[in-house]
Amino acid sequence: MVKKEISFEEKLKQLEKIVRELESGDVNLDDAIDKFNEAMKLAKECSDKLTNVEQQVNKILTSDDKLVDFDLET
Repeated sequence: MVKKEISFEEKLKQLEKIVRELESGDVNLDDAIDKFNEAMKLAKECSDKLTNVEQQVNKILTSDDKLVDFDLET
């Protein structure tokens, strides 16, 4: 069975939910550790996605259809 990757927005929603649960203080220690680990994984995935998108945005298409890094000075 292939696991469908969830969207960036869904990952953010999950991350926000975990943070609210942890901030509530109503989570036992073992569950809190599991939730913290899950939150860190989601945060890294979101950060990686943003970095990737930023790199894509910083490229421009040249007249010969090649992607090059955008440089404001040139």
